[in-house]
Amino acid sequence: MTSAKDRVRLWLRLLKVVRGIETDLREKLRREHNTTLPRFDVMAALSRHPEGLKMSQLSGVLRVSNGNVTGIADRLSDEGLVERVAVPGDRRAIVLRLTPEGLAVFEGQAQAHESWIDELLSGVSPEEARSMAERLKAFAAATEATTKEHENAN
Repeated sequence: MTSAKDRVRLWLRLLKVVRGIETDLREKLRREHNTTLPRFDVMAALSRHPEGLKMSQLSGVLRVSNGNVTGIADRLSDEGLVERVAVPGDRRAIVLRLTPEGLAVFEGQAQAHESWIDELLSGVSPEEARSMAERLKAFAAATEATTKEHENAN
């Protein structure tokens, strides 16, 4: 068997595992917290930036378009979970941040999320998890560097 086939097989297995976990998480978030994975992701990003994020920064953190984030931010704002704050000195700029209620809601979701992931990956020892995470981090960094090289060459 060629190394290319081995790598394709690895990719397909990674994809299958990730999709399975993601499907399970989506269902649990919907059923137990009446929310969606994209909403959870937006709130998670904002929880890591208590000072708030501009819409473009939030899109960058999540690696999605502004359009994908805008609708979610609108709904979270309507529900009182996210607030829009004007940026002093820039009339057009708005920063999004979690409200105290939004933070409390997210913390409950985050605890459940952590528990679900722990359960789903219970067959992986903590040492294996750390090792796999480090390997994937190094792989992601190498892939990102290669992508940037290709972009700069074009």
